Amino acid sequence: MSKPIIGISVDALPDPDEPRSRGKLTLNWNYAQAVADAGGVPLLIPPQADAEVVAPLLDGFLIPGGNDIDASHWGEPNHPKVQPIRPERFGSERAIFDALSPEAPVLGICYGCQFVNVVRGGSLIQHLPDVVGHEADSGGGLQCYEIDARSKLAGVIGSSRVEGQSWHHQAVGRLGDHLRTVARNADGTIEAIEATDRPWLIGVQWHPERTSEDEATRRLFESFVAAAAEFRARRHRD
Repeated sequence: MSKPIIGISVDALPDPDEPRSRGKLTLNWNYAQAVADAGGVPLLIPPQADAEVVAPLLDGFLIPGGNDIDASHWGEPNHPKVQPIRPERFGSERAIFDALSPEAPVLGICYGCQFVNVVRGGSLIQHLPDVVGHEADSGGGLQCYEIDARSKLAGVIGSSRVEGQSWHHQAVGRLGDHLRTVARNADGTIEAIEATDRPWLIGVQWHPERTSEDEATRRLFESFVAAAAEFRARRHRD
């Protein structure tokens, strides 16, 4: 059986005044490496891609980290600390998410976790230090998170506790439709969500791609790619 194709969106950094490139498209190496190590084929998707053409090619969709989501998407003005993601990237990701089969697995990491919540009608805490009273979540330190033992995530990684690197100042606020909280930090921050209406849709606020030596978080990518392989096999049988 051929390997599953995992679409990964990339950052859009347009620069119309740059005479040679007109801007850049970027993605941290470790996202693609984590997918490849788990047995998938990473396919990088720029915002210029036609979602209706690309989505049917994908066996899974990984939404990586990035800047902040414009708060207008849930009816609020932006906090002064917000650094909005380029609208080209958000718009492209939303179009692919909407066009993707609901049977295809989706993994959101950091911004990607927040993205899943927002496109499903939820909101974000725009500047977490205003709520928790510290900035430890944005410094890249290793943190321990408690996971609901009944959740899909706990089954995926084989534990009700996980360690991960934290690099964010925003977090899930009001939950979106058909989502549930499945992990929290000790300070109350939502650290993982999963869908109740799809077979495999998980968002994690930490960065498992940066701790590839950790067995529990590595299992997250292995389960994601395995789910994509199963989806690929089913649709090719059909």
